[in-house]
Parts: sequence; C-alpha cells; structure tokens
Amino acid sequence: MNEYRYQHCIVRTPSHSCLEGITTSAFLGKVDYENAIRQHEAYIRALEQTGVRVKVLPAREEFPDSCFVEDVAVITPYGAIVTNPGAPSRNGEKEAIIPALKEFFPEEKIYYLQNPGTMDGGDVLLIENCYYVGISRRTNVDGFCQFREIVRGFGMDAVAVPVTDILHLKTGVVYVGEGRVLISGEFIRRPEFDGFEKFEVPEEEAYGANIIRMNGKIIVASGYPSVSRKLREWGYDIIETDTSEYKKIDGGLTCLSLRF
Repeated sequence: MNEYRYQHCIVRTPSHSCLEGITTSAFLGKVDYENAIRQHEAYIRALEQTGVRVKVLPAREEFPDSCFVEDVAVITPYGAIVTNPGAPSRNGEKEAIIPALKEFFPEEKIYYLQNPGTMDGGDVLLIENCYYVGISRRTNVDGFCQFREIVRGFGMDAVAVPVTDILHLKTGVVYVGEGRVLISGEFIRRPEFDGFEKFEVPEEEAYGANIIRMNGKIIVASGYPSVSRKLREWGYDIIETDTSEYKKIDGGLTCLSLRF
C-alpha cells in the first residue's frame, strides 16, 4: 500500500502567555520564551524537510496553550473534525482554528463535536484505517462516541483506549508504520496494541516516544538516543529537532501541528 502523501501543515506561533500554560511538569522550570520561538522555527524547518507547505497562524495571547494546534482538530482523509477540548481554558481555541481549516476544506467537509462530548486531538492515533482514541482527563466517552460515528461514516473505525497515568494517548504510544509502534508506560501491556511490533521506550526516554512520520521521514525529539537508534535500526530516515521548552508545558512533536 502506498504511503499517504502529506501536503500541508498548520502551526501557530507560541504566545508570550505560553509561560503560563497548563502543565504537570512544573519541576522542569519555566519556559524560556525566546528559546521556545527558536525551537518552533526549527520545528517548522523540520516539517518543511518532509516536503510539506507550512501555514503559520499568529499567536493568540488569550490562549496560553494555543500553539498546540493538534488538540483542537483532527484531520482525516475525508475532512476535518473540530474537537471540543476538555480543559476549560482551552475550549475557546476551537473557534480560533476554524478560519484556517476553511482555507483547506469546504464547510460540508468540516465536522464538529458537541457538548457534553470532549476531545483533545492528542488522544487520537490513526493506525491504518482505525483511530485509537484515549479516554482521558481531556477526552470523554461521549466525545469518543460522536467521533466514532463521524469516522464510521467515512468507512473507518475507532477504538477506545483507557488513559490513566498521563495526559494524552499519543504521549505514550505512536504508530511508526509497517505494523510497528513506539510505546511506553501504561500502554506497553494494553491489549489494543498486542498485535504490533513494539519498541518499549525506556522510562527515562518516554518523552521521545512521541514522533511524527510524514512523507517517508520521521521527525524525532532530540536527546532520546535509544529512540533514534531504534528508528535507524528499523531503516527510517530521521530528522531530530529540539522541543525541550514545550516539554515544560506538556507538549510534544505531534501537539505542535496539524498535518494533512
């Protein structure tokens, strides 16, 4: 089967207010804003190395976490689904992404989750023709059921996966391709992933489990040598980029872009 060819990415410039973003990692210290901007620019260059065009949205100071555009929409092969983010401080971000989506999708190809359903895109992992959706602090069962109904209309399916220890599903498991996953923590023994070839990411490198595969290349966070080594052993062409400032506010590689 030919690999899906990505053409576009959407990112949003981090706001100064990102220093006050939601975090469970305060022990890592405050974000260095100037360095965060440098890292974001390098991240865009890494995306561009895969052959996509990157649309950069302006910062939104009223939304400290709004650089994490993945959480407010899920882009499917058949249209865009605007989520209903589970954190009250982030819920308004969904309205801010709609104008950008309308530049790429007609209105009839944009779908919307409704209250009381909630969902963060960081909980949504596509593997072949099925979405694995984390039921987490941000994504509830109602949001999952609405999402599943939409994607079943596309001839796809969705499976719920409990998330108890971490923020989002894709924090701990990401599909690499060819039946392989990078997996860590609570997901290592989850039966939903038993049929895959697994690389169990060491606990001290768990952040490195979150990677982006796009157009024959894999973008990986720098500083996680066992992850990079395994991907090279598997034969992948990798691009390393530093997202250490975003780790301080619970953000990883996938969080920072919408890819389609």
